[in-house]
Amino acid sequence: MKTEDLIAALAADAPRTGPRLDTVWAVALACAGVLATAVFFGTIGPRADFWSAAQTVRFDFKFVLTGVLAVTSFLMLRALAVPGANRPHWSVLALAPALGIGAVLLELFVLPAGAWQMAQTGKNALVCLTYIPLIGLAPVGALILALRRGAPTRPALAGGIAGLLAGGIAATLYAAHCTDDSPLFVMTWYPIAIAMLVALGAILGRIFARW
Repeated sequence: MKTEDLIAALAADAPRTGPRLDTVWAVALACAGVLATAVFFGTIGPRADFWSAAQTVRFDFKFVLTGVLAVTSFLMLRALAVPGANRPHWSVLALAPALGIGAVLLELFVLPAGAWQMAQTGKNALVCLTYIPLIGLAPVGALILALRRGAPTRPALAGGIAGLLAGGIAATLYAAHCTDDSPLFVMTWYPIAIAMLVALGAILGRIFARW
């Protein structure tokens, strides 16, 4: 019998105590969202021209991108928390990057070559690298606590996906503040900021979500 099969059997036979895992995830996501939102509004808040910016395609696309990242990360994380559970193929996590790369290619086609570097550099790279990790800290903690209610066979990997989900939540909020709407900027700096949360989640998962 494979190790994962054995763990799945043990998990199935174990007496259920405490809330169901679906309830745990619902609470964890709610806490992650509330805490991230509190940090966002307590620090930087939305940009001054939010409502007018919301009428532009590039601004709105940032939320599509980060929302897809958050949803696909959650689907994978929930499956990783339960041994032997059916989970989506890993390629689902490529959906958000694929959308972003497609947007970058379109931007390169539309913008003159002389404007590429300025669009990529933007004005808020340091702010992005500071506040996405900051906003995502509490969500990482909430999601790692939820993982402890499961039985991940690869806790570091599950923790990294928790960090990816936290990054999606944080980036969605930060996008409301960011005045750099170019896909070139988003696909350069947002992934770097999110990667910090992925690394943190992997470390925390290895320590706190292991059996």
